[in-house]
Amino acid sequence: MTGKEFIDTYIPLGDGLYRIAFYILESQADAEDALQDLYIKLWNSRETLDTVNNPMAYCMKLMKNICIDRIRQASRSPGLAELHENITAGGHPDDGIIGQETMKRIAGAIDRLPKSQREVLLLRISGELSNDEISARTGMSNLTVRVLLSQARKTLKKLL
Repeated sequence: MTGKEFIDTYIPLGDGLYRIAFYILESQADAEDALQDLYIKLWNSRETLDTVNNPMAYCMKLMKNICIDRIRQASRSPGLAELHENITAGGHPDDGIIGQETMKRIAGAIDRLPKSQREVLLLRISGELSNDEISARTGMSNLTVRVLLSQARKTLKKLL
């Protein structure tokens, strides 16, 4: 695919793709970054884009996956960091050491959870999101979110 064909085919799709990203990410800056990531990914694979039958559907699927990856990345690190701050906030000098050891144990236990349980739990902890908000972000049903949270808590209790 030539640069002109790329511009004519994929650049006009930007407004619709931005709206999808904004709907999923709920942030203008994040949606713009996701759109930029999408165009970079498309440009880097432009040799294979000639085989795409429906560019809009293809781009929508890519955008959805990029947004989900961004949510997962954002939910991992901040959730554990916030948890660490809550554990280590204390007045006694030994609390910091105890908190660090506790944090390592908790982080290790969270890492051992199945992917879906870990994702839902970290969204609940770090984002302080309700079950409905988690359901909207992940595309899971509200019942599935409740079950995954329950299973994650039970597993953490056993591991800790």
